[in-house]
Parts: sequence; structure tokens; C-alpha cells
Amino acid sequence: MLPFPPDTVPPLAGVRVLDAARVLAGPFCGQLLADLGAEVVKLERPGVGDDTRAWGPPFLGDLSAYFLSSNRSKRSVTLDIARPDGAAIFQQLLAKSDVLIENFRSDSAAKLGLTPDQLLSRHPKLVVCSISGFGRIGPRADAPGYDFAVQALSGLMAITGPTDGPPCKVGVAVADVLTGLYAATAVLACLHARQRTGHGYAIDLALHDCALAAQVNVAQAYLTSGAMPARQGNAHLQIVPYQLFATADGWLVLNVGNDGQWRAFCQAADAPDLGADPRYATNRQRVELRGEVVPQVEALMRSLPTAEWERRLTEANVPHAVVRDYPAVFADGQTAARGMRVTVRDPAGNPVDLIGSPFHLTGGPLPPAGMPPRLGEQTDAVLGELLDLDAAELARLRAAGVV
Repeated sequence: MLPFPPDTVPPLAGVRVLDAARVLAGPFCGQLLADLGAEVVKLERPGVGDDTRAWGPPFLGDLSAYFLSSNRSKRSVTLDIARPDGAAIFQQLLAKSDVLIENFRSDSAAKLGLTPDQLLSRHPKLVVCSISGFGRIGPRADAPGYDFAVQALSGLMAITGPTDGPPCKVGVAVADVLTGLYAATAVLACLHARQRTGHGYAIDLALHDCALAAQVNVAQAYLTSGAMPARQGNAHLQIVPYQLFATADGWLVLNVGNDGQWRAFCQAADAPDLGADPRYATNRQRVELRGEVVPQVEALMRSLPTAEWERRLTEANVPHAVVRDYPAVFADGQTAARGMRVTVRDPAGNPVDLIGSPFHLTGGPLPPAGMPPRLGEQTDAVLGELLDLDAAELARLRAAGVV
């Protein structure tokens, strides 16, 4: 029983976001804000739309899986802001919005009068979130930002991959996703500050900065020691044994995070002498003697099948995990319990499975997930509701290629 009556609307109810960004980082930020209850209007180019609409297969009808992954619960408006009529409508939409998410090229923004300074001069209460590859200042300020390139340039690939193989990228566009998370955090902070100050803010976020900041302890190890950390593959730079091991019939991640867990693992592995060896008593010793410890653990792990290791390690309270593929992940009861697969309905009423939102709140509701929009699906509705454009005007704009 809560000590207060729960809220009846989502946390961001009443906040309107104009999502004018393309591909992943900006749209992912917009999706997070929609998950929390904001009204998110996705601005797209007439006839083309977001690049990711074409990134497939797989497709669900005319919607790519890529587009589906980062545009749930939005409304799509097509608008050519390079045309005078389109630019005027864009400014009218901004006047009725709280947040703009954009990844315009800096030269294009200047040409169209849409730099952050120009936007705030015209809309002094607007929160402008500008996302680019390298930010608004510095020698690479005008360079395009692609996730793969940013993973390479930020040092992330240098610390990822097999110890004796080539540098590797992460298996998802992680620089984009991290930037989207940082962007949502910054937007929420600025909306909160606006309640106090009464004015808007401009946020300058770079994929490169976010990818570097997210390397936390590994990048800090370089700054602290002056030495480039060695690539660890599926091991951990600062904890041993904390890595992927082959079992007699599969693979299992062993997460020995402290000295008590080390001794518990050795007991579970029928190797009490290893746990009692004073040379390996502390994590610092095990890291320093990694070359001795890991081969012994590898031999132990190969001696038993995965299921037996799961039983033993669970009973011993030693953290571990089996490597699972997506069929196993989405069939898991924990995934279902957390609502990480949701079913929505397309306009024809057909069921569509989407990745669920990770947000769970006590004290108020969250909106149900909504179907990602088809290109321009809500153009007439949004422009009619917000700008009072009638059918004749909308028809004129459509004939002119503005919407």
C-alpha cells in the first residue's frame, strides 16, 4: 500500500517532443521519452523517411526490423523543411513543442537558420538536443559520425575482440545506443531545470564523446597507469576469474567477483587446495598471476557439462551465466515476467512483436507500447490538431511536395 495516491498519468505526460533526427541515436532517445509518456512526433522527409526504413531485411510489411526497434509509440509527420512552406510549418511546430531532437549537419543547420543559438533565440523555452558524430567544436566537428567509425576512433575497438586477433566492434551499434541514453538523460535534466529557470537549453552530444565516456574503468586504467590496457577478449581486465569458459559440452561465463566467491568456486569444483593456495588468495594476486590461474580454471571447467556446472555453482552461490541465443532469451520466464517482448497491433489489427521498454515504475502508470508509424501516417492529424490546417491546405502542401 502506497502512502500516497498514485499518479494517473505517465511521468512525461504533457511534454511534446519533435524528433527530427534520423537513424538510431536520436530516434532511440525519442523512443525512450515516448516510453515515459511524452508525445513524440517524428519528422521525416516526404517520400523517403528515416534511412532505417530501408535497412533490411528483415521487414514486416514495409517496416524494417531496424526501424521497428527505435520508433515505437511515435507519430510520423512528413515535412520538407528546406522549402519555405515547410520551414514555416517547422517553426510553428517548434513553438508548440518542449523538446527538439536533431542531427542536422552543422552547415545545413546554419543555412536553414536552425543552429541551436538561432533556435533558442526564436523559441527561448525550447530544449534543443543536437546529436552529431564529434560535437560542435574541435577539428572533426564537421565530420560525419557513423557508429562503426566511432567505435574505431574512440578506442572501443582497441579493447574489444580476441586477445590474439583483430580489434572488433561490439555486436550492436552501441555508440548510437549509448548516445541516445545520454541524450535522454540530458533532456530530462534540462526539462527539470526549465521549471526553475524558465528558459530553454541547448545540448551538444557527440557519439565519440559518449563512446569514450562509456569505457569507464578501462579508459580510466589508461589515464591512471599511462599504459594501454591489453585486449582481454572474453576476460576481465581487473578481475580473475571473470570470463567465458568452455565446459565439457558448451560455454559458460564465470563471474567470480570477490575472494569469498573464489573459494566457493573452488569448493564447487572439487578443488579445495586451489582455493586454499595463498598465492591466489586475493583478486589482486589472481590478476597478477592470471597466466597461472586461468589455465587451472579452464581445465576444471572442461571436466563437467554445462548443466552440472549450473547446478553446482547455483548451490554454491557463485555468479555464472550460460551463453544464450535470442530464441532462448525470448523464451525465458524472466524475459516474459519483465515484459521485454510486447505485442502491439498494426492499423489492420495484425499482431506485431516488439522489444519491450525496460522502465517499471511505482507511483504512476507508463503508457502502453504503440505501433511504430508508417511514413507520414499521422501528418494530417498532427498538423490539423496542432496548427489547425484544414484539408484544403493539407492537399495544397501535399501537391507541392511540402508534406
